Amino acid sequence: MKAHVEPGGFTFDIESDRTLLQSADAGGIELPSSCRNGTCRTCLCKLVAGEIRYRIEWPGVSADEKAEGWILPCVAEPLGDVTLDVPYAFSVF
Repeated sequence: MKAHVEPGGFTFDIESDRTLLQSADAGGIELPSSCRNGTCRTCLCKLVAGEIRYRIEWPGVSADEKAEGWILPCVAEPLGDVTLDVPYAFSVF
């Protein structure tokens, strides 16, 4: 499975048993993050395409934000290929 990050045009491999943030780190893509447990909202970004499931019951995203496509990649596991809108992402390679 693959994740695509816009607007930077980055791509990294994802695994269903890793969070999107863990997969990004392993793929050399730095996404904004801090707490890594779904509470601080530093990693908040938009899921443009694809589906995820959360590792925790109710992460720090409001119902309205969820409806608009906002997710927290630190606790989100992909269910297939995804496209994320993360303006401050960068490649560490």
